[in-house]
Amino acid sequence: MASPTMFSSPSSILSFSSSSTTTTTTTTTTPKPSQQLLSPLLPSSKQTLTKLTAAAAIATILTAAPAPSIASSEPSYRVYYGTAASAANYGGYGGNSSKKDSAEYVYDVPDGWKERLVSKVEKGTNGTDSEFYNPKKKSEKEYLTFLSGFRQLAPKDAVLNNLALSDVDLQDLIANAESLTSEEVKDDQGQLYYVYEIDGVGTHSLISVTCAKNKLYAHFVNAPTPDWNRDKDMLRHVHESFKTVGSY
Repeated sequence: MASPTMFSSPSSILSFSSSSTTTTTTTTTTPKPSQQLLSPLLPSSKQTLTKLTAAAAIATILTAAPAPSIASSEPSYRVYYGTAASAANYGGYGGNSSKKDSAEYVYDVPDGWKERLVSKVEKGTNGTDSEFYNPKKKSEKEYLTFLSGFRQLAPKDAVLNNLALSDVDLQDLIANAESLTSEEVKDDQGQLYYVYEIDGVGTHSLISVTCAKNKLYAHFVNAPTPDWNRDKDMLRHVHESFKTVGSY
């Protein structure tokens, strides 16, 4: 005997199918793009205002910041006052202020350079009166020698050769020089200076020589070639700062 459910009425089958279709349509409804996809991509007016405020603040800071000072990178100097005292009178007491009153010559010393104390023996043998050096590279230095009994300068070549007699390093520098130039220069007081520049093997030297007060003064600025290439402007300044003081 057949099951009664096999003969359900056509109306009940149609009714079930219609209900299923309605449910599917309701659950697959797609939201409008403007509500779910586009809205999150548009920044709010509050976010836009915050970004604009931050940008304006950065621009203000950059505009107000002072430009780097070029002068701050330039070297500074202090003046050394030399007395050219004889070996017998060397080693007296007194600060730089008393030296200034009795100074016979002056030159600039770069800040940070240290003074090497000259012994009486050295002063008596080769006439070295003062010396300063770069503590980072001791062979980068300036020093002054003097000799008594010179009323005027001899010819330029003779003066340089005579200076080398008591300076072995200068002898070697001259002997192995790649170039050597010399010239006569007068300052605003009419004082005559011989100026030498020696480009040696691995070393560069600037020398300034003059006569005053019956003495011959020679100021030396020496540096190894790498240091010369780095500090040439500073070293030329030091070289050109040397001058005698008082009557000639």
